[in-house]
Amino acid sequence: MKIKSARFVKSCVEPTAACEFTPQICVAGRSNCGKSTLLNLLMGARLCKTSQTPGRTRLINVFEVNADIPFYFVDLPGYGYSKATKSEAAEWNERTDKYFRCGNDIAQTLCLMDIRRDPSDLDKALINYLRDLGLPFTVVLTKADKLSRAQAGVSVMKIAAALGLARDNLIVTSGDKGTGRDALLDRLYEILSAHEST
Repeated sequence: MKIKSARFVKSCVEPTAACEFTPQICVAGRSNCGKSTLLNLLMGARLCKTSQTPGRTRLINVFEVNADIPFYFVDLPGYGYSKATKSEAAEWNERTDKYFRCGNDIAQTLCLMDIRRDPSDLDKALINYLRDLGLPFTVVLTKADKLSRAQAGVSVMKIAAALGLARDNLIVTSGDKGTGRDALLDRLYEILSAHEST
């Protein structure tokens, strides 16, 4: 799939405010896992602010994507930010939970994880949560440029086993090198085509 252009639409405090945008590709992941970098890579523009400081995305950010099949990226707040207060973490979790349950037209959730790290309990909880809700997802491993090809291969197998997924269900990417961009866009085209026909 070719993305022709993209633009930031709005930040939503209330998840129901995103319901008007359809269809949606949701992007979820732990704080500092590389969500903003990957979104910028996919959209071909620096629309997301990147930072070395985790926990910067606190609202639900919506981006309109003009592609072969038009859609919206929805960037959720990162989870697991260690310096967040309990009330902040609870607020973010409540907002995310409401997003998934309030009727948004979610074609797919991209679950981003750092390829260098074993899946955390929060990562596993997200996968199990989506399974319980019957929502389709794809695991996207980020920051592959930080490992050698051999190391990346070992990490993929370990992460797939930890999540109970087949190797083919994981897509390896690097926002800095552009690795995996075409493979992920091809996957999104397949997903959106199938979603369009339902």
